Amino acid sequence: MSAKEPKKIIDLEFTRNIGIAAHIDAGKTTTTERILFYSGKSHKIGEVHEGNATMDWMVQEQERGITITSAATTFFWNDYRVNLIDTPGHVDFTIEVERSLRVLDGAVAVFDAVSGVEPQSETVWRQANKHQVPRICFIN
Repeated sequence: MSAKEPKKIIDLEFTRNIGIAAHIDAGKTTTTERILFYSGKSHKIGEVHEGNATMDWMVQEQERGITITSAATTFFWNDYRVNLIDTPGHVDFTIEVERSLRVLDGAVAVFDAVSGVEPQSETVWRQANKHQVPRICFIN
């Protein structure tokens, strides 16, 4: 879209706010990077361990390899505008997850296949229950 083209107006009926939530190091940002790549939003898959994940924009996040603040981006899938929110997994940043859950239409709960259900996963699940956010589970 060039600067001269009008912005496409998307009806709220065709907008979805989707969050990615889980315990630290379960693969939230990695999953988000794949969604952005396969949706066509990005043309290269960013890697957390290389410090170039799209959603980890803060220097501290890139250096530490963890998400500290929730980050949002938008991509289009079929006729829908999807606002994707990558949330932190560390217990110290739980309030960031809580804030994000308030606006979500649904969430992807990511679980590490080796570690299974971890404490912060349970906390995030309870938070989603509190805000009545529908979830699907993704085993990474």
